[in-house]
Amino acid sequence: MGWMAWTQNTAIFFCCIALILVVMTLWELKSPSLERKGFLPMETTRGDRLFIGLLSSAYIHLAFLATTQLSLWIALAISVGWLLALLRWG
Repeated sequence: MGWMAWTQNTAIFFCCIALILVVMTLWELKSPSLERKGFLPMETTRGDRLFIGLLSSAYIHLAFLATTQLSLWIALAISVGWLLALLRWG
């Protein structure tokens, strides 16, 4: 892995994503989710909402980088809030 420029922040990010996927997999095995309709225009499961949340969080960060000079910690806070709202009410 010497060819990759891993930093501590990058490693933490990927470990957190892996942990989220493991927890969601275990939760799904313990309690299978049913499709439900929230504020999204389609019926979704927990896994669908997680995928949509992770993808939209990437876009939030990219938009933040493109439009502001502010710290990415703000984008992270917005992304976490969006992901939690999406998982709960999406």
